[in-house]
Amino acid sequence: MTTADARSKKVPAQAAPECPPVEQKKTSWIGAVWIAVALVLLALIAVNARKGAVSARIRNAEVSGAPRPVEPLFGFDHWLDLFQIFTIISMSIIVIVYVVAWRRYGAHPVLLMGIVTTLIVWQDPIMNWSPYAVYNPELWHWPEDWPLVSLSPTVEPFLVIGYIMFYLGPYFPAIWLLRKIQAKRPVDSFVWRHPLVSLALLILPIGIVIDAMLEITLVRTGFYIYSQVIPFGSVFAGETYQFPFIWETVMVTFVMIPAGVLLYRDDTGRTVAEKLAQRIRILPSRPALGMFVVMFVIINLAYFAYGTGFAIIKWTRTATSVACPWPYPEAKVYDPQGFYERNGHPGPYSVGIWSTWMSAQPNGRPDVELGATTQRCASER
Repeated sequence: MTTADARSKKVPAQAAPECPPVEQKKTSWIGAVWIAVALVLLALIAVNARKGAVSARIRNAEVSGAPRPVEPLFGFDHWLDLFQIFTIISMSIIVIVYVVAWRRYGAHPVLLMGIVTTLIVWQDPIMNWSPYAVYNPELWHWPEDWPLVSLSPTVEPFLVIGYIMFYLGPYFPAIWLLRKIQAKRPVDSFVWRHPLVSLALLILPIGIVIDAMLEITLVRTGFYIYSQVIPFGSVFAGETYQFPFIWETVMVTFVMIPAGVLLYRDDTGRTVAEKLAQRIRILPSRPALGMFVVMFVIINLAYFAYGTGFAIIKWTRTATSVACPWPYPEAKVYDPQGFYERNGHPGPYSVGIWSTWMSAQPNGRPDVELGATTQRCASER
């Protein structure tokens, strides 16, 4: 056996290193950039931080303070503070890890994808409007009347900056499982012939479980509600903490799956995102930047697909189950289609700034009769 043959025997294709660096640049300035970004973000939060329903667009002038008709999980009143503190600590740790990892590995694909899954928060107000995701006004949030922010039914909170942990998280157990399965299968098996499909099929159930555990917990502890859901496929339908189980947990994987698939490395050590960038010749002289552009475009399109799925539900007016009691009396009831009024809630109502043609309602909120369907929400004030 020749030396070359022996060397090739020692390093089989499936044993290719999982995370080789794309660029081995230990740039001293990149850490300073990350720290500067973090400081700027903290400064923006400190300057613009709000708490409560401040804007007249959403504030219910008839209510003083923030009474809560729905008891939080276990009767504990400090869930919001705990989760917000956790978000600050975890994101600070992530920034530190990024600085260290970037100095060591350069523009590594996982680091780039982490940035992309964080940057998609620019779409979050749209993705709150689409599935009727109404956030608790008591969360720290951006000013409600900022143009993009005002798309949210109530407020746009700061804690969504932690999306990296949510959308990128399922990739890690899924790729670990795939490598374990591949190691036990012959090279002509399905997991070797179709690794991207296999990875997607693993991310799907993992993402569903992670999303269900996280979102049901957040809804139950009072972070936000889905004010309207399709009764079929939802859990706790009609309750304040109703959750569109099938619809949300499946459609959220529209982002998780491409985030993971784009990071898959073949036996050459190149990621899917890297190969796509090379194939369509995006910034060929800057491969890391080209890969980042591919990731950014695809993940944003995937997130838009998630929102479009819920927008279709909104346009077809099939989300007929409203969350009662309305848990945020200091805020107007978000009722762009009149379903709360039909169920007897006396208002006042908020329709949001996308309540006309964007909601397939050219004439805006329809005129409906109070309690025309039920009186289920009639006792609320």
